Amino acid sequence: MPPALRGMDEPITPMPPAPALDPRKVQLGERLFGDRRLSRDDSKSCLSCHDISTNGASTRPHDVDLDGAELPFNTLTVFNATHNFRFGWEGKYREVGADVTSSLVNPRIMGSDLNTIANKLKQDPVVRAGFFAAYGRGPDGDNIVDALVNYEKTLVTPGSRFDRWLEGDGTALSSEELEGYHQFKSLGCVSCHQGVNVGGNLFQRRGIFHPLASPDPAILRVPSLRNVGTTPPYFHDGSAPTLEEAVRKMGVSQLNATLTDHQIKAIVAFLRSLTGEYRGAQVGGEP
Repeated sequence: MPPALRGMDEPITPMPPAPALDPRKVQLGERLFGDRRLSRDDSKSCLSCHDISTNGASTRPHDVDLDGAELPFNTLTVFNATHNFRFGWEGKYREVGADVTSSLVNPRIMGSDLNTIANKLKQDPVVRAGFFAAYGRGPDGDNIVDALVNYEKTLVTPGSRFDRWLEGDGTALSSEELEGYHQFKSLGCVSCHQGVNVGGNLFQRRGIFHPLASPDPAILRVPSLRNVGTTPPYFHDGSAPTLEEAVRKMGVSQLNATLTDHQIKAIVAFLRSLTGEYRGAQVGGEP
């Protein structure tokens, strides 16, 4: 099979570029993503937990709510999130818009409501003009969510070295990274982490063979491994500080396998090759 067709015969497929969307809606959504007025007390924006300048998430095991208490789950990255089949660790939402709305109204996240947000934004002539340009009307609940959804759809990170290898560049991966990918497939990691998002497309029970992280909830949406090298700490409770530790624990818990240091090193090397690019720069500033 010609190298250019390699990706057709692999369980992981290349990340496509961002879709062509109305730039006025995307620009407006980006502005809203960083706007603290979307929160109840104007204290936080989407960027507060989803840092687009780094990994699309944060470095904390748990971000905090409006009252300073820890949230129950580690923050998932927003990069490539729209390629998941469900949203959030528990997969409660099927549509991006439902996930966005839930964050805006959740009393522990943004703690607001769509009408209140719209009324705040209507007082800003620049933002109001942006809504008229993009939607032909002022801000309301529907177009606020739609603008954020349009922006989130552009938060994709193609161009990883692994993607380049899938697309036919035989020099894109080192021998260690290729060995890691072979281990990833032969051990069975790929049975849950495959497709364009290297995960994000099914639910799975945690702790199949041995306990893993905090016990609840027992069933979670499988996270994407795109850019996983940039998103420590790991697991739904943020209990694994390094990728090496996460891989070791996953081997024991989900595969009933005690991985050697050599295997872990190779698998981690492969996983780091999944780091893509956003706006011409590598996610997380990895070398």
